[in-house]
Amino acid sequence: MYPVAMRFATKALRVGQDLDPQYMAVIPPLYQSATFGWQDLDTTPKFDYTRCGNPNRNTLEQVIAALENGKHCVAFSSGMAAIVAAFSLAQAGDHILIAGDIYGGTFRIGEKYLPKQGIQVGEFCAHNPLSINDAVQPNTKLLIFETPTNPNLRVSDIAAVVKIAKQHGLIVIFDNTFASPVLQNPLDLGVDIVVHSTTKYISGHSDVIGGAVITNNDDYYTTVYEWNKAVGAAPSPFDCWLSLRGVKTMKCRMDVHCKNAQAVAEFLDAHPRVKTSHYPGLLTHPDHQVARRQMRAFGGMLAFDVDGTVAQARKVAESTNVFLLAESLGGVESLIAYPPLMSHATMTEEQRVSKGIPPTLLRLSVGIEDAEDLIEDLDQALKAAFA
Repeated sequence: MYPVAMRFATKALRVGQDLDPQYMAVIPPLYQSATFGWQDLDTTPKFDYTRCGNPNRNTLEQVIAALENGKHCVAFSSGMAAIVAAFSLAQAGDHILIAGDIYGGTFRIGEKYLPKQGIQVGEFCAHNPLSINDAVQPNTKLLIFETPTNPNLRVSDIAAVVKIAKQHGLIVIFDNTFASPVLQNPLDLGVDIVVHSTTKYISGHSDVIGGAVITNNDDYYTTVYEWNKAVGAAPSPFDCWLSLRGVKTMKCRMDVHCKNAQAVAEFLDAHPRVKTSHYPGLLTHPDHQVARRQMRAFGGMLAFDVDGTVAQARKVAESTNVFLLAESLGGVESLIAYPPLMSHATMTEEQRVSKGIPPTLLRLSVGIEDAEDLIEDLDQALKAAFA
């Protein structure tokens, strides 16, 4: 772990990134090599094969671990690979709990794939930590949750969930993708494992796919690292290099994401064609006080319910010009998404509605453009949908 005296923005630029000793390059070189030579058979090199490790990956892992106040980090080829690796701590016969309000990809793994491995899956409500008491079984091994949630931006009390989970001896896994390490550090609140889709705010430019698992537990780290090495879910050197480039500006980017999202949320909250604007920074948000307590700012993600028909909600999504109609989030450009056909398409409509995702809900990843342009774009899209 890097010295705690070094602050976030400085860690992002300095951890593991000393000048290249050969040419004094300021930016770490790209080691685009599949294999590395051995001096002799009696001396195992630090890196021998890029599936197992690479200098660019090693640097990225050092930085992400430092930004999450963690001891260990394992980088992955995608966020879903990171989540599945965290689930590797469970084995056949174990039972795990997945929060009902969670990313559709995590839901899909729990519903379709873990049972094939002999792992039982249950559900709990992260907004009501006491629900763990009712959902836990004698063979429950771990639980996973996220906050703010995807896509409806509910905020759970992380420390409260951890407290109940630990009373039952559970491993606590937390997806910190929506908030990013800039806004909250769940390991500091007792979480055992943090996962990220580094595709999102960590990389920040919509040009790379990646994931990460961070922990302070040596045994969990070893299990996750060995799983990654065995299944070959390692990121490429260039992907790591791109993510390392992106992480340098994460603090600056998040400041603008948060400022713009607040302005957009307030505009939507007052719009006559919007039923509800879901953003933790709004005083009217049901979890605003929890968010104020555990987050340093309220993030760049929001959602809103169009006060109209499904066709009108879809028309809004198709009528923006600055907001791009696309999946994913966390890049510098603003995106508008329709969860039923994108992030939560694997759920049935009944499942989505039961989890607070109506067919009129739209999700926004607010970028770093001028906030007035974003507001004007949404305004014209809403007018077009109701014309």
